[in-house]
Amino acid sequence: MTTPIGPEAQRPNPALEPLEPLLGNWRTTGTHALVPGTTFHGRTSFAWHEGGAFVLMRSEIDEPEIPSGVAVIGSDDAAGTLTMIYFDERNISRRYTVEVGDGEVSWHRDEAGFAQRMVFIVASDGSRLDAKGTMSHDGGPWEDDLQLTYERIDS
Repeated sequence: MTTPIGPEAQRPNPALEPLEPLLGNWRTTGTHALVPGTTFHGRTSFAWHEGGAFVLMRSEIDEPEIPSGVAVIGSDDAAGTLTMIYFDERNISRRYTVEVGDGEVSWHRDEAGFAQRMVFIVASDGSRLDAKGTMSHDGGPWEDDLQLTYERIDS
């Protein structure tokens, strides 16, 4: 029998505590400006990973226009930043900067060819998240992207 590798580091990361309002399972509904007249339905979960060293996000949308994805959020103590690495069913992988404010969590990427932002407003009772996405192509104007409402299923 082998000893597990790295159990000492499988512990809560204090830098990720501000993400606690996201933790749990959520039912999602939403819209996207590029697919008018369609309401999207899905599920998202946020959970501690490796004992709280990271936060793991999984998202799934029933309609094929929006990809299902997975992401890992971690911190860089020296830089004082949070980062999310995202991957989806299209084989697209992206890095986002995560920021937490009063009642708000956001992530963004500012790549020259395609920039994105997603801002979550957390309901005061923790039962709902309202997420507004925006995008910019080739440095152009910001346009509406995916808009989602998250309703807590459980914590």
